[in-house]
Amino acid sequence: MKEYNGANSFSSERQTVVTIGTFDGVHVGHRKIIERLVNSAKAGNLESVILTFFPHPRMVLQQDSDIKLINTIEERKEILSKTGIDHLVVHPFTHQFSRLTALEFVRDILVNKLKARRVIIGYDHRFGRNRTADINNLKEFGEQFGFEVEEITKEEVDQVAVSSTKIRKALQEGRVERANNYLQQAFSLSGTVVKGRGLGKDFNYPTANLHVAEDYKLIPKDGVYVAKAEIDGEIFFGMMNIGTNPTVGGTKRTIETYFFDLHKDLYGRTLKIEMLIRIRDERKFDSVDALKVAMKQDEFFAKQYIRDNYAG
Repeated sequence: MKEYNGANSFSSERQTVVTIGTFDGVHVGHRKIIERLVNSAKAGNLESVILTFFPHPRMVLQQDSDIKLINTIEERKEILSKTGIDHLVVHPFTHQFSRLTALEFVRDILVNKLKARRVIIGYDHRFGRNRTADINNLKEFGEQFGFEVEEITKEEVDQVAVSSTKIRKALQEGRVERANNYLQQAFSLSGTVVKGRGLGKDFNYPTANLHVAEDYKLIPKDGVYVAKAEIDGEIFFGMMNIGTNPTVGGTKRTIETYFFDLHKDLYGRTLKIEMLIRIRDERKFDSVDALKVAMKQDEFFAKQYIRDNYAG
């Protein structure tokens, strides 16, 4: 897969099949559309292109929007690179870009830049300045500029639209198993391991404190989770706590993971940690001893879950 920062840098010797969307999460609904895109390109001896945007349009057009995304842009690129598409165009979404008319978008971006021979799009897709154009307008442009329009049905579009919302809701409720089912892979958090308060060592649970740089990345509900990461080519499981550590007087929200059987200095390392299942809410215990008992119970649950689901 070739990546392009904007449609202006796109290059292909052949004409293309294009689909357009934000593809946040790249979930089961998205994958059906991408599969159709890839198959359509192969059948027509064309190149497959996904046109996506960053920042998310709502971040630009709705300044008061606090939308959190399932994937960072780098995570989105990584996932899409494994879907079999030929080209991924990440076009910068700006106020100026949002002011393009439907004609300008179709003529200048889809036809002249991306060489579209076919466009696969949802029945309810709207585009152009103030989102005034619809699929019927796109079909008219297709006749004018010589490309076909393949319509995604209401049922398929509903699955795509609802699933992104459902995934965000599931994560905000801590239901990572449900989210992972929609995503067809584990939701993950990526960041740099930074110095924390060091309290985990006092409990014999030294933790890696993860700093996620992208403030638009959705962080699931506070609580304790079973987690997994690949470190130096080896898989390690552990327990992740998201929250403020209220029992020991914490106030800042942190993401801390205790990895079982890991004896490495992780400070400064970049980790991608997958979240597998939620164990419990974070809560303020009456004493540190009570917290230690709960952590032992968390560890027992986590190790049993790992044995049941990942043994062998």
